[in-house]
Amino acid sequence: MNAEFENKELKAIIMEKIRKRGKITFAEYMDLVLYLPIYGYYDSPREKIGKDGDYYTSPHIHPVFGHLIARLIHRMWNIMGQGSDFTIVEAGAGQGFLCCDILDYSREQFSDFYESLVYSIVEVSGNLSASQRKLVRKHSHDGKVTWCSPNDFRKTELRFDGCYLSNELLDALPFNIVKMEEGKLKEVYVTLKDSILVEELGDPSTPALENYFTNLGIKLAGGQRAEVNLGLLDWLEAVHNAIGRGFVITIDYGYTADELFAPHRKDGTLSCYYRHTINHDPYTRVGFQDITAHVDFTTLIRTGERIGLKKTGYLEQYRFLMALGLLDIMEEFEMNRDRMSQVEYYKEKLSMKNFLMPGGMGVLFKVLIQCKGVEGSELLNSSETGSHIPKRTPHK
Repeated sequence: MNAEFENKELKAIIMEKIRKRGKITFAEYMDLVLYLPIYGYYDSPREKIGKDGDYYTSPHIHPVFGHLIARLIHRMWNIMGQGSDFTIVEAGAGQGFLCCDILDYSREQFSDFYESLVYSIVEVSGNLSASQRKLVRKHSHDGKVTWCSPNDFRKTELRFDGCYLSNELLDALPFNIVKMEEGKLKEVYVTLKDSILVEELGDPSTPALENYFTNLGIKLAGGQRAEVNLGLLDWLEAVHNAIGRGFVITIDYGYTADELFAPHRKDGTLSCYYRHTINHDPYTRVGFQDITAHVDFTTLIRTGERIGLKKTGYLEQYRFLMALGLLDIMEEFEMNRDRMSQVEYYKEKLSMKNFLMPGGMGVLFKVLIQCKGVEGSELLNSSETGSHIPKRTPHK
């Protein structure tokens, strides 16, 4: 691999850690690669999202994604009582497009709601925080948008009523990798061989890995690899503890456990993203590519029920957006096509159709809505009055 595509300082830190300690779990390796301050992938200054980055997220496709989520969160505010203050906490907000689109739409369509809300971004990256501050500066007056680090979110006695929102957050939480070998669950470790990062099988680093599959009633097939995101459990506990009354919206690509750990997924779902290409080698382009795995929504749902987060809805993203009025917006868009140039019309139309394409983001991504201390059974069933499309603020 060309040294141009590796962070030499980051790789040296990882290798020194292995030399001093011996093999490390993949979760430890991934934590260093993605989240090490200054050197890790997410704290580096290079572009990660969008045309000049490594991947797209739904808010980059079209602002209508954020507008529809604003509708949903407005419904949540109505359910909780319109007179109450409302906090939106978004974790891992990227460049801030989703935050900006939600606030733009809310200010134009739901002025009372806009006045009552505060938007708090939980962000690990200083570089991304700077991009977010620049994009949402028009909403930053009077503390409308605030920031905190993940550590501050966990350590402080933050309590809020409102909605905790994450879009493509959980897939990049550090995960362990296991493999079923001769009837026994083994763990994949990262070590060195002749100064090259290589994998090595060993006994599980924690009983929690075997317990994870026992609790699901799943046994991996012989030779099958899988990712186990133990940090997901701590994350959900922290979110639950922070919410007094309200909702949790989790948007990510993933499956229920029986789909995720099915025998035909013998190599797991680990994927690396670099310049809009996908590979499955996390030991190349160290610090220059994202590392992800699909989310186990069954564990999210079951853990939530156990700790007091009731499932309100779980569905594919395209169904979620349709339930919030995407087709109505697209129909109104067609009615107003004479007001725009042909180039603008096709650009907008194709962008919105991306959410409905078979096999695309609308199907791969799932949406889980959970609630605490409120009743949310009507969230995706109520109709929105009107389908007005606010003037689009293009994403730069």
